Amino acid sequence: MKRRDALLALLPLAGCGGGGASAASADPAAAAPAAPAAPTSPPATNGMRDLTSLQLSQQMGAGWNLGNSLEAIGGETAWGNPATAQALMTAVKAAGFKTVRIPVSWKQYADANDNIATTWLSRVAQVVDYARNAGLHALVNIHWDGGWMQPTLAAQPVANARITKFWTQIANHFKGYDDMLLFAGTNEVMVEGDYGTPKAEYVDVQNGFNQAFVAAVRATGGNNAVRHLVVQGFNTNIDHTVNFAVMPTDTAANRLMMEVHYYDPYDFTLNDKSAIWQWGAGATDAKATQTWANEAYTDAQFQKMKARFVDKGVPVILGEFGAIRRTEYTGAEAYRVAWNRYVSRSAWAHGMVPVYWDAGAARDNHSMGLFDRATGEQVYPVLIQALVDGAR
Repeated sequence: MKRRDALLALLPLAGCGGGGASAASADPAAAAPAAPAAPTSPPATNGMRDLTSLQLSQQMGAGWNLGNSLEAIGGETAWGNPATAQALMTAVKAAGFKTVRIPVSWKQYADANDNIATTWLSRVAQVVDYARNAGLHALVNIHWDGGWMQPTLAAQPVANARITKFWTQIANHFKGYDDMLLFAGTNEVMVEGDYGTPKAEYVDVQNGFNQAFVAAVRATGGNNAVRHLVVQGFNTNIDHTVNFAVMPTDTAANRLMMEVHYYDPYDFTLNDKSAIWQWGAGATDAKATQTWANEAYTDAQFQKMKARFVDKGVPVILGEFGAIRRTEYTGAEAYRVAWNRYVSRSAWAHGMVPVYWDAGAARDNHSMGLFDRATGEQVYPVLIQALVDGAR
C-alpha cells in the first residue's frame, strides 16, 4: 500500500498493484530475466548460508505485513497503531507465519542532504531485531515515502541519487545481519494517479531504480555482498511485471527476487463503497459477485509469474494481498476467508511467497488487520489459519 487505508477507496479497479486488466503485450524474449553476473569472490560473511534466493523463498512460508507503522507519515504511531513491541512479533511467529515485511519511510527522518537520522536507523533495527528474535525472516523496504520516487526522466536523477544514498546508509547499518534479513528496494512505483499501461519511459526509469538499489547495497560489502534482494515490477502489477520488468545486473549469483502485489477484484478486496461482498465458486448471489478475478483467474495470473520468473530461478514475493472485512453483509466473512485462503494457497503452489497486508485496526469494519497490535492477540484466528495453511 502507498498510504493509510483511509485512501484505499480512491484507487481504481486495478487495485494496489494487483493483476488488474491485461497490459499491452511486449516481446517476452526481450523482457526475459537477465542472467545474473558471476560472483566476484565476495568477502568473508557471517551467517549467510549457501542458499540461492529460490531455496530461501521455499523456507519463508506465509508472510505478514507490519503495515501503517514504520512507514506512517508523521511518526510510527501517527496512523493509529501502537509502537511495535517484541510481543507482537512473537505472536506473529506463534500464529504460524515465517516472514514479516516491514514497510519503512525514510525521507521524513532524513535531513536536506538525505542523511538518515541515526535514531531512526536504530529504531528500525530494533523492530528488525524483534522479528529476528521471534525467528521470522524480515523484509525491509523503502515504502511510499512521500511519493518522491516518480518514474519519469525528469525525476530520475534526484531519485536515483536518493535511492543510492538511502540504501548505502541502510545497508551499512545492517551489514552484519544474517540472511534472515532481506532488503526490498521500492514499493509500487508509478506516476502518481496513472494506473494505465506504463509508457516506455516509466518502465525504463523503474528498472533503473531497481539497478541503483542493487548496486548501492552490493557496494557496501560484508554480508550485503551476497544478501538476498527484492526488486519490483512496475506498480507491482503482475501484467506490467511480466511484460516489462528487467532483472538488474548483479555481482552476486542467484540472490535476487521479484515482487508483485495482488488485490483482484478491487471491488471485493478494497472498495468499501462496493456492494460486491461474495467471491468464488461458493458465491450464491450474482449481484454481489464480480464476473472476473475468480479462482481460475488467480491461478492464471500466478502462473504467469511462475513461468516468467520462478521457472527461471527467480523467486517471487507476493508482497501484499488481502480483502477488507464487511460487517454490513451477513456471511461476508466466509467469502473473505475463502479469497485469502485461495490466494495464499495458489501463490505458494506457483512458487510465490504470500505476504498478507495488515494495516492494523483489526476490529474496525473495512480493515484487514489480523492481530491486536498492542497485545498480539489473534482477532481472526480462522483467517490466520487459512493464510498459514495455504503456504505449508
